[in-house]
Amino acid sequence: MTLTRRLALAAGLILPLSAAPALSQTQVTISHPLPLNSHYGAGATAFKEAFERATNNRYRVSIQRNDNEREGIEAVQIGTQECTITSTGPVGNFVPEVRVLDVPFLFRDTAHARGVLDTQIGTELLARFNSRGLVGVVWMENGFRHLTNSRREVNAPADVRGLKVRTMENQVHMRAFQTLGALPTPMAFSELVPALQQGTVDGQENPIPVIVANNLNQVQRFLTLTGHVYSPAVLICNPGFVGRLNAADRVALQEAARAGAAANRARVTADEQTGVDELRRRGMTVVTSVDNAAFQQALQPGASQIESGLDQAMLRRIRDWRPGS
Repeated sequence: MTLTRRLALAAGLILPLSAAPALSQTQVTISHPLPLNSHYGAGATAFKEAFERATNNRYRVSIQRNDNEREGIEAVQIGTQECTITSTGPVGNFVPEVRVLDVPFLFRDTAHARGVLDTQIGTELLARFNSRGLVGVVWMENGFRHLTNSRREVNAPADVRGLKVRTMENQVHMRAFQTLGALPTPMAFSELVPALQQGTVDGQENPIPVIVANNLNQVQRFLTLTGHVYSPAVLICNPGFVGRLNAADRVALQEAARAGAAANRARVTADEQTGVDELRRRGMTVVTSVDNAAFQQALQPGASQIESGLDQAMLRRIRDWRPGS
């Protein structure tokens, strides 16, 4: 199902095209959880510029920061704001099918992840949002997640044991860290820095762009490039908002979403190329020689629990995906 078709379907459930009123100027709010100077900020800004330009400023986009991602999704679902950009970590609480993307070491590399999300599998997953009172518009990116902590270097899976690690409110992530012997502590991102400062948790896991943009080096000493989970992001909009758009404006929304995704991914790529050196410059100790196979093996005893309730056929399709498939 194409993005245009998906938007039209979601809109049709709310309001027929013939009933959409002509609006002089409408404010559209889009939230995301990071500073404006970040990969999410880049995506939101590109979306704003493209949508305003395509609609001749009949729609004006206001970008707001809300580092409680779950709150942002809820606001879109009930219609108090139009759109949000969020990592998929909390999305599984609203669209359970999306949890398949959170399985550790599911994706071989960035090309594999982007290829899956930009083709049939990604389209099918976005279509699942409609029945949950949301419109999944386009996949964006957060990046591969890495482990930081304030206690010790992590060179092997055994070094994770006993660490109190903040995770997202995501059962798949929590089960994985439990398998490694860590003490996962789920909390909203808005609570993370105070928790690290106060020692409520020892560490956290996030992509390099998030660590850099939020200056987590100020509260974390050690970074290990585990790359244990690929973290997609997604642009989600309110069905009522989409339903009030006329056909041309829906096309504009689609084009703006694609522009936002392209800018977001370009910024992730740039941040990952320079971010590790920047974090070293800021004083972090970085462990780059990570035996990923050892971490995968350490997770095997808990694999059935980690993947409990997930679509096994979908997991196989993702693992087996190759360009052109």
